[in-house]
Amino acid sequence: LTEVYSSSPALGRYFRSAQVISFSNESSTVIYQLVFSVPPSTEGFMEHTMNPDFIRNILRQNIYDED
Repeated sequence: LTEVYSSSPALGRYFRSAQVISFSNESSTVIYQLVFSVPPSTEGFMEHTMNPDFIRNILRQNIYDED
C-alpha cells in the first residue's frame, strides 16, 4: 500500500503512511489505516480528491495495471 499511494500522481504528495490494523487468515480480510496530510480546505478537495471511492480506485487501478 505504501508504494501504491506514495507513487500515485493524484495522492502521492498527501500520503504519509499505511498501517495494518487487523488481519484474518480465515476470511482473507485486512483492515488498514491510511494517513494523509491534507492542505487547508479548498473547494472540492475533500469531496473529490479525498473521497473514499477515489482512494479505493487508486488501489484498484494499481491491481489492474499489474495484471
